[in-house]
Amino acid sequence: MEKKLFVIKVGTSSLTERDGTLDESKVKKIADGASSLKREGHSVIIVTSGSIAAGFKSLGFSSRPSKIPAKQACASVGQGLIMDAYSRSFAARGYTAAQILLTPDVFSDKKKYENAFNTLDILLLRGAVPVINENDTVATAELKIGDNDTLSAQVAAMVHADRLVLLTDTDGLYTANPKKDKNAKRLDVINEITPEIEEYARGAGSANGTGGMKTKLSAASLAVKAGVEVIIASSAPENAVYLAAKGKDGTFFPAKGSLKTRLQWVAFYAECTGAVEIDEGAQKAIKNKKSLLAAGITRVSGDFEKGAIVKIVCNGKETAKGKTSFSSEEIKRFIQEGGARKPVIHIDNMVIENE
Repeated sequence: MEKKLFVIKVGTSSLTERDGTLDESKVKKIADGASSLKREGHSVIIVTSGSIAAGFKSLGFSSRPSKIPAKQACASVGQGLIMDAYSRSFAARGYTAAQILLTPDVFSDKKKYENAFNTLDILLLRGAVPVINENDTVATAELKIGDNDTLSAQVAAMVHADRLVLLTDTDGLYTANPKKDKNAKRLDVINEITPEIEEYARGAGSANGTGGMKTKLSAASLAVKAGVEVIIASSAPENAVYLAAKGKDGTFFPAKGSLKTRLQWVAFYAECTGAVEIDEGAQKAIKNKKSLLAAGITRVSGDFEKGAIVKIVCNGKETAKGKTSFSSEEIKRFIQEGGARKPVIHIDNMVIENE
């Protein structure tokens, strides 16, 4: 049997009671499903929500607070409580849970990105179950990933997971809200996320979570581009994690491509510090997996050094992103004084749009 790596995202609504407090029996159910996969030889990463839900009653709030400082205070209590619940649940099943709290700079900073990848790699090799959450205690509105759907897709891409499972309170994406429209039909397979599909996702969500079906579609879009299959499924069944991971339930998104860890960082997170405009001949060459030569560049925008990440633009539309082999001044000199055959961006350091 082929061994696979599954990333399981568990939303707040899948972990809480109706009053918004943490339901430990639901944590145990997640651990049961993940442990079943582990016993078959698979690897599992959990991306969990619920830290605010786990902590607000301990601080004397009657319901989940709405102001950011209060939420962060609740998260500081809840992070320990929810991790304790996961640790006890996995330990009872013979596995070690490892807590990882992430912030957006882990993905935007190349060195931190590599460090996070290496940490996860060792934990998985040692048989542990990483339990990941955004570090809500220190994050600000401007510096938040924003939702754990996106975080789970970023993690799944980083570790080259085989499948990302987005557990929620519905069993997939429907053509309308199934709670309100009896004619709503579930979409079992989505090969392309079209504007029509995006329209179906509007308005979903729960009172205790931050995400909805719209954020799940966005997460799915990122993951499939990185070569990760995605399933949106219900957390309600007793063996929900196992069923969804095995593709027995939910809405399925097949993977579209595959990117190396280094190129994932370029594609999704690296900040572009400039741009090079190219002619149509160079664009055709790039589409045919050729490096970008100085001869195909018509203009350079921005001031950047060798090794910078820049946009590659043709007729006003972004064609690719890549890591430059030369500074902006050197490239301008090639254009003016010769050096037309110089490979400005090697194809191995380039991510082509719409692949």
